[in-house]
Amino acid sequence: MATQVTAHAERGFSFLRTAILLQTLTLFLQAVSAGLLLTSSHGGTPHDVGARVMYGASMLYVLAAVLAWKPGGGSLRPVWHASGFLALASVQVAVGIAHVPAVHVPLGVLMFGLSLLALARR
Repeated sequence: MATQVTAHAERGFSFLRTAILLQTLTLFLQAVSAGLLLTSSHGGTPHDVGARVMYGASMLYVLAAVLAWKPGGGSLRPVWHASGFLALASVQVAVGIAHVPAVHVPLGVLMFGLSLLALARR
């Protein structure tokens, strides 16, 4: 019985790590598309699509954190981290739509750094 719970918990942590990796990758691609947006007229669409994908990846991170916490009875800390990240992503989308680069760019850098940190901790 303990082996079954442990295997299930390990799968949850693997899904959590995959979700964080996906989030980190989408944030990196957002930085690349932001560079395209600043240097050419063709960067707007990839950055807009990437914003939706990044937001979806943040929601997936929350789901993975909840699934890793609930079945194995693990720490609630990843759920708080994922929820906080989703809140940051919401602010990021709002300031991006409002065209406030003075907040949007530094917040994007912060989010990428925090996502890398979360990935390194898993």
